[in-house]
Amino acid sequence: MESLTEILNYLAYLLPAVIAGFIGFYFFKTYIEHQKEMQYLALRKENRSEVLPLRLQAFERLVLFLERISPGQLLSRVKPVGDNKYDYENLLIASIEQEFEHNLVQQVYVSQQCWDAIKASKNSTISLIRRTSMSDKITNAQKLREVILTDLLEKSSPSDTGIAYVKSEIKKLF
Repeated sequence: MESLTEILNYLAYLLPAVIAGFIGFYFFKTYIEHQKEMQYLALRKENRSEVLPLRLQAFERLVLFLERISPGQLLSRVKPVGDNKYDYENLLIASIEQEFEHNLVQQVYVSQQCWDAIKASKNSTISLIRRTSMSDKITNAQKLREVILTDLLEKSSPSDTGIAYVKSEIKKLF
């Protein structure tokens, strides 16, 4: 009986120590997690201040790309070499592809949705040029230019949609 009493006495002393130990462990664990989170946030803030200028520069380059492939800008910059509408069509498309390849690396700094919008604008511009060139009414390169420019007066260019999307992405940053 005496040994049972001794065991109960030891447990009476041990129980508060175990409870205090668990409470201490819980608070220590919470403190460490909080410190890790604070370090993560500080690191993220530091990275953001370094990455933000790069992202803004990428957005600027992509807007410039979309402006350069806008049919109105493209046609004024790329003049037909000859009278063949197919040669001119290929020259315009090659110019768009070259501009696109020059800006491929910018996709690293923008969201996938934004990059998809950029590609859709590029592909829509190429499609517009090809569709217009297929018309039987267009017989030469100069007529191709005129028809594309006339179509732009009636509706907006695919680049305008892409630029609007890029602007919305920029607004999300601030």
